[in-house]
Amino acid sequence: MSASSRDTNEFFDQLTNQVLALRVATHQRLRPLTNEQLNRRPSFDKWSVGQCLEHLNIISGYYLPSIKAQLQLAKAKGSAAGPKVRSGWLGRRLTESARQSRELADIFRVRKQYAPTGVRLTGTVVEAFNRQLDELLRLLLLARQVDAGTVRISNPIYPWLRLRLTDVLERLLAFYQRYIRQAEEILVTNATKAMSE
Repeated sequence: MSASSRDTNEFFDQLTNQVLALRVATHQRLRPLTNEQLNRRPSFDKWSVGQCLEHLNIISGYYLPSIKAQLQLAKAKGSAAGPKVRSGWLGRRLTESARQSRELADIFRVRKQYAPTGVRLTGTVVEAFNRQLDELLRLLLLARQVDAGTVRISNPIYPWLRLRLTDVLERLLAFYQRYIRQAEEILVTNATKAMSE
């Protein structure tokens, strides 16, 4: 199947709006949480809100520096943005899998190196995630200036798999949205349990 193409400005505007919406959500709903609220797990086998954020911070810690380096390289080579950005078939499939519900996504367990380790997390995990969102906004501005469909980013698990930047950005945002939704569901579950006790 051939790669799909979309208007460059619309593509990056959509991603930017998604990052801004996540920034507002984390600032309003997650930043005010106490350490106890960040660390409370709905059950033994479920993550806490803080662990969801720590997982995203770990993923961002790999992807964002890699994206930045590849964007700088593309810029140095004289890459320029075109009217359309392209995404590939595999990238679209992987992005769609990232958007799936947690139950379906749990089939693909989180690898140990990307799993959260913190059990006594503080509000710094929220601040770190907000800094990651700010960095992603800066990278989206840089990505608008190059041919983002030709920039390739290595997968952290399979480094030989190099996806288009457009696909990596969409997939990263899908992960962010999924785990922030999971964090919000945890807050609701914990609040419901606290009311019934």
